[in-house]
Amino acid sequence: MSKPRNSIPSPVSDPQGQTLTQAPRAWQRMLSGRRLDLLDPQPAEIEIDDIAHGLARVARWNGQTRGAHAFSVAQHVLVVEEIADALYSPWSAGWRLAALLHDAPEYVIGDLISPFKTAIGLDYKAFELKLLAAIHRRFGLPPVLPPEVTAGIKEADRVAAYFEATTLAGFSTEEAVRFFGSPDALPDALAARLRTLTPWSTEVAQRTFLERFHTLAREG
Repeated sequence: MSKPRNSIPSPVSDPQGQTLTQAPRAWQRMLSGRRLDLLDPQPAEIEIDDIAHGLARVARWNGQTRGAHAFSVAQHVLVVEEIADALYSPWSAGWRLAALLHDAPEYVIGDLISPFKTAIGLDYKAFELKLLAAIHRRFGLPPVLPPEVTAGIKEADRVAAYFEATTLAGFSTEEAVRFFGSPDALPDALAARLRTLTPWSTEVAQRTFLERFHTLAREG
């Protein structure tokens, strides 16, 4: 009879005959065939197709959004990259790529809403930053971005959150302004489009994310 998948690790014996317990698995097998070490992620273990596949299947706002599909992290980061380009043009292709990848660790850890991240504390953030640094190195970005670039991406992320909150997640304008601030300085045409955000299917989100990644990688 095969052992249940989630059974407790079996005891093993060391050469002296003392009973040991196998260490729990701390890696994840990706569909590309790569094995990502969750404790010490390395750039060679990271593949953009795995990231795209994962982000297109992770829901923003814990899935509490309007529409036939969940609003995916893949679609969210495309919105953030577009906002960053509008706010800080002319940003280099590399910094726009950093904006596209700013939530890339969520292909492994999922999209935890901000209050839950706060409750978990620094251990979660330390792991997220370690994985993000490995992703940056994999795609030719500095492990730690310049402070002004990090601040710019955070501002674009905040603006995206405002529009997602009011258009998709049921927030009133007053609530959204209180939590995310007012989305000033956007071009009128972009602001109008963001007010009509519609969640894409998994397939569209995954394909569009990959297309944008390859465009920015070629330009960088």
